[in-house]
Amino acid sequence: MEEQLSFHTELIERIDWLLRLRWLAVAGTLAAILAAYVLFPGVLPIGPMVAIVAAIAFYNLLFLLYARVLHEARVDRWQRTLSFASVQIVLDLLALAALLHFSGGVENPCAMFFVLHVIIASILLPRGMSFAVAGFASSLFAALALLEYSGLIPHYPLPGLTGLGLQQQLPYLLVNILAVVVALFAAVYMASSISGQLRARESEVVKSSKAAAARSRELEAVTSRLRRIDEERTRFMMLVSHEQRAPLNTIYSVLDLATGGYAPPEKSQEMLLRAKQRVTEMLNLINELLMLAKAREEEFKEEETELTQLADILQDVVRLMRVEAESKDLFLGVDIAPDVPPVWVNPDRIKLVWTNLLSNAIKYTEPGGIIVASLSANEGFVRGSVRDTGIGIAPEDQPNIFSDFFRARNARQMSAIGTGIGLSLVKRIIENAGGRIWLRSELGKGSEFVFELPRGA
Repeated sequence: MEEQLSFHTELIERIDWLLRLRWLAVAGTLAAILAAYVLFPGVLPIGPMVAIVAAIAFYNLLFLLYARVLHEARVDRWQRTLSFASVQIVLDLLALAALLHFSGGVENPCAMFFVLHVIIASILLPRGMSFAVAGFASSLFAALALLEYSGLIPHYPLPGLTGLGLQQQLPYLLVNILAVVVALFAAVYMASSISGQLRARESEVVKSSKAAAARSRELEAVTSRLRRIDEERTRFMMLVSHEQRAPLNTIYSVLDLATGGYAPPEKSQEMLLRAKQRVTEMLNLINELLMLAKAREEEFKEEETELTQLADILQDVVRLMRVEAESKDLFLGVDIAPDVPPVWVNPDRIKLVWTNLLSNAIKYTEPGGIIVASLSANEGFVRGSVRDTGIGIAPEDQPNIFSDFFRARNARQMSAIGTGIGLSLVKRIIENAGGRIWLRSELGKGSEFVFELPRGA
């Protein structure tokens, strides 16, 4: 199909070339007729010859108009274009035979223009149709010779070139017809072979060009991906450095004050507790990074799983986080449907899912807001969700919310602390357990993260 489309495009271009060539043929033929009229007045029937040339110009004009219509066509163009080219060649052969008849018949050396026409046909048409054109041209030439020989049509000799009565010599006619037929079919064979080889090479070039273009696009995609990975690595290093620098500075300052005796004894305990809190933050960050690395390697699939009640884990996480929620004047509620079936998961990973989702909800919800963790079951799945009335997520940030190290713009404005790892980790945990997670959010009105896990057998 692709080769046919390429051949069709080539055929349209060559038909345009044939239309232009025919105008040159009209002009050249008129010049030859004018020269014959001047040099040999009253010898040749000028009127019929001019009429034939006018007919050629007329149908070429019609062909030109039809070619414009054909260029704009979108349906069945292949067959229509092929038929269009064939009709032009047949009419040109008929016109050539008529001009030969009025200018010396088979004695006219211009009979070799039949060869030119079949060569043009071999360039334009498929090989089988080219041989058919050669057969039609051979029939025209033989018919012209035999009709003049039999006297059914008159013979118009060319002064000085013909008029030797060769059209009445049957052996000459037969040899001449045989020579023309052999020349026509030989011309078609050679021209179509060369044209076919050129088309095959052109097709190979086109295929190679397309393959090179596809390879170039693949390389561009790989390059772009490597560039993104490099940018992500750089951003990751800067992020980790930034996140670690602040707690390290705090720890160093606290230890310096405590060990240098600059802090009063009653303040030392408080300062050490602050240092401990910073160390805990650093350990949490390191743990998240390690968990993310393991998730990327799909090591979660190799870990042991067990039938787990998500409701029990949810209740435990809510009890741990209720104090933090109440300290921000947030309502933290739980909505667990009855008879929620267990699922095959790693309990520690699911605890991490609930913790991340609830922690984010508490972090990005203004005082007085509401957070509700829900758990229910439907056919084949257990569904969990965390809904809040927080700051929400902008539509342009939502497609990237589960990407590594990504934080929404309003989240960064609200809190400088955060790695953008939590939601990426949650997504990998859920998907490694055979589930899926998605987001519903409206900027300024809140968000809801929903996940589904397959029921345990």
